[in-house]
Amino acid sequence: MRVYPDQLVRQLSPLPQCCLIFGDDPWLCEQSRAALHAEAKRQGFEEKIQLSQETGFSWNELYEQWQAMSLFSSRRIIELTLPQAKPGTDGSAMLQSLMQMDNPDVLLILSGPKLASEQTKSKWFKSLDAKGIYVPCATPEGAQFQRWLDGRINHYGLTVGRDAREMLFALYEGNLLAADQALQLLQLLSPNDAISCQQLEQYFEDQSRFSVFQLTDAMLNNQQDKAQHILSQLKSEGVAMPIILWSLFKELGVLMQLKSAQNNRQPIQGLWSKLRIWDKRKPIYQTALNRLELEHIESLLAASSAIELKLKQQGIEDWTGLSHVSLLFDPKAHRKLSHIELT
Repeated sequence: MRVYPDQLVRQLSPLPQCCLIFGDDPWLCEQSRAALHAEAKRQGFEEKIQLSQETGFSWNELYEQWQAMSLFSSRRIIELTLPQAKPGTDGSAMLQSLMQMDNPDVLLILSGPKLASEQTKSKWFKSLDAKGIYVPCATPEGAQFQRWLDGRINHYGLTVGRDAREMLFALYEGNLLAADQALQLLQLLSPNDAISCQQLEQYFEDQSRFSVFQLTDAMLNNQQDKAQHILSQLKSEGVAMPIILWSLFKELGVLMQLKSAQNNRQPIQGLWSKLRIWDKRKPIYQTALNRLELEHIESLLAASSAIELKLKQQGIEDWTGLSHVSLLFDPKAHRKLSHIELT
């Protein structure tokens, strides 16, 4: 039976004979295992046996553990990791055989990477699925991630404004572990107060000697030496690249709206308040608007998107690419460097 991670706790009484936890999201996999362990302990499963299908592994070992009496006369959890999610011919036969040998004192937990559709149609999978629960742990995206984020915010009892939720969404989509850690910290810092976007900015600014906001201000002002220095410091301090990209996209989005209005001969005075640009920051944007054309801003957005795509799809933090983007805030450099693709 397929059960999604957020529904798992409601399906564990009584515990099934087996549970399959497969997927590439480490946070969801760990949370699912933790939920199983907690409920199993409550139901008297106190001993844990851990096995892994690695070089030298024998499927007879799993059979022996299934049949063995517990050393402590308690119910037992057998955890088997399948690093390739492929038990092979011998493993498939063994798993199907065990499912014909009911043992209420054993809970079998299989885990591994994401299963392909053809794997869920295999005999071994169907045999275990019929006797247990299958928990697919795929990282939620888009609206699913928003629902997950809202659920975690409610879980920690936080009051988070709409803008702050949008900021958290932009920062952490695709990284549930980092998102959950951030919410835990916010629970410590602001357990009873409403959390605004400005408070989040202050929180992130406090994470480093140089902030991501100082970086984007230097870029907007075309202070290339300062921007490159701050970027180097942020990298050495281990500041998460999604935070930098979020701030960069935010500023480029503001510039795009201002420049588009300017090109269409529309007054931009009304946009200052709409975009929440206060008086002391207006000169920074005005300087950038005077220097950059719409095509420059579009090129900056494309280059930044390429860096974000590389990070989300390949897990590569392209700091050289960020340095390149910083240079593109100078129209002179833009003419010489914009043809270089960040792939």
